[in-house]
Amino acid sequence: MRTVRWRIIATLMVLVAAGVGGWQLLPQNEERGKTVAVGTTDAVTSLDPAGAYDAGSWALYSNVFQSLLTFDAGGTSPVPDAAQSCRFVGSGLRVYRCEMRSGVRFPSGRAMTARDVKYSFDRVRKINSPVGPASLLDTLDSVEARGRVVTFHLSSPDATFPLKVATGAGAIVDRNVYPEDALRSGNDVDGTGPYTLKSYEPGSRATLVPNSRYQGPAKVPDHATVLRYFKDSAALESAWKRRTIDVAARQLPPALLAGLSTSDPDQRLTEVDSAETRNLVLNVRAGKPLHDRRVRQALASLVDRDELVESAYKGTVDSLFSVIPRGITGHTTAFFDAYPKRDPARARALLQRAGVTTPVRFEFAYSRGAASKAEAQEIRRQLEGSGLFKVVTKYYDWAEFQKRYTAGKLDAYAVGWLPDFPDPDTFTAQLVRTGSGMHNGYSSKPVDELIQASQQYEDRSRTLKDFRRLQQLVADDVPIIPLWQRKEYVLSTNDITGGQYLSDGTGVFRLWSLDWI
Repeated sequence: MRTVRWRIIATLMVLVAAGVGGWQLLPQNEERGKTVAVGTTDAVTSLDPAGAYDAGSWALYSNVFQSLLTFDAGGTSPVPDAAQSCRFVGSGLRVYRCEMRSGVRFPSGRAMTARDVKYSFDRVRKINSPVGPASLLDTLDSVEARGRVVTFHLSSPDATFPLKVATGAGAIVDRNVYPEDALRSGNDVDGTGPYTLKSYEPGSRATLVPNSRYQGPAKVPDHATVLRYFKDSAALESAWKRRTIDVAARQLPPALLAGLSTSDPDQRLTEVDSAETRNLVLNVRAGKPLHDRRVRQALASLVDRDELVESAYKGTVDSLFSVIPRGITGHTTAFFDAYPKRDPARARALLQRAGVTTPVRFEFAYSRGAASKAEAQEIRRQLEGSGLFKVVTKYYDWAEFQKRYTAGKLDAYAVGWLPDFPDPDTFTAQLVRTGSGMHNGYSSKPVDELIQASQQYEDRSRTLKDFRRLQQLVADDVPIIPLWQRKEYVLSTNDITGGQYLSDGTGVFRLWSLDWI
C-alpha cells in the first residue's frame, strides 16, 4: 500500500556498510551515461492512477504525473504543484477551490485545464477499482470546472481533503487519452510530471527521462533514471552487492540492514524515522473462522511483537501497539493496554466463552515483504505454541494476493501500510472505517462516527480525544492487529547524493532528488 504520507521528524545518518571490495565499484559517472539505477521490491499494480493504491505504483506516479498539490521534502502541509493556489472557501470545510498553474502541457502539447482535473477525479470514482484509490475520495460529492478554476464540493466537512488531493488519487490525466469508465491498457503514460516514462517492462524496469515540458516545483533532473523491480529482498540485495544498481530504496533484507557498519567508505545509508506499519488483518465476515470477536481477542492475547521483531526482522523494526504509529498525532498504546503480555490462559478462556472447538484453524496469507515468510512462520509458531490455533501459512504472488484479499477470500493476511499523507486519518479511515481498503468486512458505527467527527477540525490537535477513543475501540474489536513500525532506509553508492529526500515519509518518491556528486 500505499504507503508514508506525513511529516517525519527525521534524523538523517550517513553511515557506511561493510563487505564490498573496491573491485566491485562501477566507473565514475561520466562513464555511466549519467543514468541512475534505483532498485526496489515494490511492485507496480497499474500504470493508470485509477487502478492502483500501493506503494510501488504511487512511487512511479510521483514522478510521471502531477496532482494539484504535493509535499515538499519533510513538509507537513501540501504545497501547489499543478495548481497555482488552493484553499477552502466559505465556512464549514465543504468547498475546496484551486486555480490551475499556467503552462502545464500534456505530451500531446495540449494545455491542462480544470476539465482534466474534474475528469481525473470523476473517473477514479466511476471506475472504482477494487485495488484503486476511490476509497480516499469518500467525502467528495462533486467537482466543478470553469476555465482554470476547479471546485470540489464535499459531502461532509473534511479538513484532510487537501492532503488527499496531494496523493496518487489526485494524479491528473489527459481526458483525451484515458478512457472515462475503464482503465487504460498498455504500457504508455501521458503525464506532466518531472519525468516521462520512456519504456516499461512489467516486473522488470521502468526507464524515466527528464520531461522538458514540466512546469512545477520540482527541479527537473538532467539525467535519466531506471527503476528496477526485484521479486524479493534477496534479489535486491544481490543486485546491490554486485553494484548493478546505484540506489537500493525499498525492502532490503533485515540481516543486511542489521549488519551495516561505519567501516566502509564506499556506500552510504540514509536512515529516516518513518510511519510505515505492518498489520495482521483479520476477516470478520460471518462464516469465517475469525468472525467472533472473542476469537480475535484470543489471537491478540498470543502475539509477542518483541519476539517477532527480533527473530524475523533482526531488530530493524519496532513493535507497534496501535493503528496510529508513533510520531503521528493521537498515537496511543491501545493494544498494549488491552493485551499487556502474551497470555495463553486468557486466550483459552476467551475461546471457551466463544464456544468454538480448538484448535481454531485458519489460513494466514502473505505476499511481498522484506521478511514476510519469516514473519508468517514466527506468528504461526506463537499461535500454535498455545495449542489453541492451527495456522496454515500460504504465500501468494502480489497480483493473486490483491485479488483474494479484495474479494474477502482470505481468513487473515499480513500487509504493510505506507501512509497516504501526514495525518492520523490515513491510519483510521483507510484501515478500519466501513468499506476500508483492508476489505475484511469490518464495520463499526462508533468508529465511523469518530472518523467523521475528526475530519471537521483544521486544527488537528483537536482530534486527540476522538482518535484515542477510536484506538480503544479497535483494540477491543480487533479487526486488525498492529505488528510493527519501521524506519525508512535508502542505501546508495558514495557518489550519489539526495538519498535523504527520496522517501522521507510524505508519500512522494523523489527520484529527481538523486544526482551524481
